[in-house]
Amino acid sequence: MQKQKKQPRLASAKGEQYKIRNWASYNQALKQRGSLEIWIEKGIGDKWYYEGEKQQGGQFKYSTTCIELACTIREIYKLPYRQTEGFISSLASRLGWNVIVPDYTVINRRRKNLSIALKEKCKIKGEKKYILIDSTGLKVYGEGEWKVRQHGYGKHRTWMKVHLSVDEATAIIEGCIITTNSVDDAAVVAPLLDQVDGQIAKMAGDGAYDKTKVYKQLAKRKIKPIIPPRKGARIQKHGNGRGRPLPRDQNIRAVRKLGKKQWKQKVQYHRRSNVENTMYRFKTIFGGKLTSRTYKQQQVEVTIKCKLLNKMTELGRTDSYKVKKVS
Repeated sequence: MQKQKKQPRLASAKGEQYKIRNWASYNQALKQRGSLEIWIEKGIGDKWYYEGEKQQGGQFKYSTTCIELACTIREIYKLPYRQTEGFISSLASRLGWNVIVPDYTVINRRRKNLSIALKEKCKIKGEKKYILIDSTGLKVYGEGEWKVRQHGYGKHRTWMKVHLSVDEATAIIEGCIITTNSVDDAAVVAPLLDQVDGQIAKMAGDGAYDKTKVYKQLAKRKIKPIIPPRKGARIQKHGNGRGRPLPRDQNIRAVRKLGKKQWKQKVQYHRRSNVENTMYRFKTIFGGKLTSRTYKQQQVEVTIKCKLLNKMTELGRTDSYKVKKVS
């Protein structure tokens, strides 16, 4: 008799262990990430050349679909531009495409003007979404970790902030924006919400989003805020005032009454961890650095990576449950 394979377990930073229920299907999804059939659109050989309207000056030779394929191959297999050209050239030869492969300089030049859709538009109207928002830093250039540990940070260490909005139910990235590291997280809430396809019921964020301008945006869009008040937060509109109580004031009163831990459990704030998992997956799969140097190129690079991450999520996700806490 064949021995049954043990289901793998995941360990969290807190020492908690989780067991995967759907290991067979998830294992197959992981294999599919390496399949070229997943990343190459069917019939792309027929859409290789540009057929749009004429422009001023030099005309495009290659279609947007062709350039997006080259950028997808580059990011998914972590190839420099020259190797990307070589990869696509050999791929076209193997598949029998009677096409001319774009030069690596053309791919680089055309990439900054690409308009990337993170996912397909939802045709069926479903329930209102629960959106999770967070940000993380990606290094543009700077010293390696060994040098930093030994000698500290130098002058030329630059980071960009990546802001994501994620659908809690599906773990699909709905919107992404990059900014310099000096930009406030709360300042990009409105642009992120504008990128969400469909109606939004609730939005969750950490204490960095506990600002008046965020609450105003959410009130304008009729979105329920799930944001923990910062330490020392004060009520703006007291109970004896006219009109409806402010959502932020209601959160402050609830935290004072229940305590922050109980309040988080009541409003299911823990579900916000899905966006942190997305950030972790982004950095694990694509790394914590940006290879592009200009802002336009960086925005396209991050958007392509988010689109690829969405595709991986659609292939299959883990369905896990807590087993025990490691002592």
